[in-house]
Amino acid sequence: MDQKQKKLIIILSIVAGVLLVIAIALALMLPSSPSTPESVELTYWGFWEDEDTMHPILEKYEAENPGIKIKYSLQPLRNYESRVYTRLTQSLETDEPVADIVMIHNSWLPKFESYLSPLPSTIMDKETYSKEFYPTAIDDFTGRDEQLYAIPMQIDGLMVIYNKKLLAQAGYSTPPTDWDSFMEAAYLLTKRDATEKISQSGLAIGTARNITHATDILSYFFLQNKAEIMNEERNAVNLTSERAVIAFDTYTSFASSEQATWAAYLPNDVTLFQRGELAMMFGTTWRALDIIASGVEIEFGLAPMPILPTNEQVYYSTYWAHAVSKTSQNSDEAWKFLKFLSEPEQQRRIHQNSAKTRTFGEPYSRVSMNEELKSEDYTTTIALMAPYMKSWQMGEQEYVDEVLREAITEVAENKRNISSILRETEEQINERLAISNK
Repeated sequence: MDQKQKKLIIILSIVAGVLLVIAIALALMLPSSPSTPESVELTYWGFWEDEDTMHPILEKYEAENPGIKIKYSLQPLRNYESRVYTRLTQSLETDEPVADIVMIHNSWLPKFESYLSPLPSTIMDKETYSKEFYPTAIDDFTGRDEQLYAIPMQIDGLMVIYNKKLLAQAGYSTPPTDWDSFMEAAYLLTKRDATEKISQSGLAIGTARNITHATDILSYFFLQNKAEIMNEERNAVNLTSERAVIAFDTYTSFASSEQATWAAYLPNDVTLFQRGELAMMFGTTWRALDIIASGVEIEFGLAPMPILPTNEQVYYSTYWAHAVSKTSQNSDEAWKFLKFLSEPEQQRRIHQNSAKTRTFGEPYSRVSMNEELKSEDYTTTIALMAPYMKSWQMGEQEYVDEVLREAITEVAENKRNISSILRETEEQINERLAISNK
């Protein structure tokens, strides 16, 4: 290689190096192109709906939102409250994992509020929320800081479940809607054997150990009698007011008076209903599904709860909603997904999917879908009652239910004095709420 060739190679190498440096500099100066979104996985604890029901909805959301993955885990309902509460509390102090999305009952918020992430107003503001969902939801899920903490995907509450054959035999097509006429029907439908024991009950009411929704029914009585049970801070109850005492006395009287329609010696209300020996009971849509799932051939209907003739319409709500854990690293993404899940299209699809494995799906939570609920036999009653539903935000639902059941048993079966029992019960509950609902 001669001297000229060597010089040419050196010059070309220098030029190539300079061009490479310039290219790198220009690349660094140019704006970067959009990158692929970072992958986000949301864990979601649910129940009622199996994975086959939820999968198409989750798949749709993931397709519309690249980079978002949702891991759905069907939870057993047994001990669910204590399990999710323990995980939520531990997640604030340890690395114990907890789901991004959990389901809470509409009575739990005072206990769970400090462990949940509030719904950002940028995703759904309070005005929109109050228009989209029933009044009970805005009351149930508004925290003490006036922020919202859950989005309902269903609405449910107490209603009358009645045996069509037994009512028809007594001349009724449906249960009466006012309380006095309703109780007349209950007395008429109650039959006794030669020993004066009830052989056919007109209405399951008055005790606790053999009535599935005893405390819900008692709470409905409190509502009907306009007893203010919870204080504004939601950390104490008042069970000793005159209205509360009268409501409690009225409830227990149906199993102890001369015209009793129910008794402590009878089987559980659902069992007796399935035998065809109970004309009417109080329950939710899920209780109706249990009766259908039992396989017992019994024709039954659903009707609104009876109300006092002088009262405005008011019914008792008991249902579930979705919330986001406080320690979630992707809380905004979780709330965006829950907003999507609550939209009419998704609610209809979940309803349709679940109806493939059971008689009917969850009643829609959106006010705009009320007419659609009225078009189905098993959800018409809920549609009629939903705009007028209310509940109590006890927080410690399981504990409160347990203590109230004991109080009912002490009065209805052991003949204890109502005032003293309610005073003791109030003290027990308030001692617990002072800790859990602080």
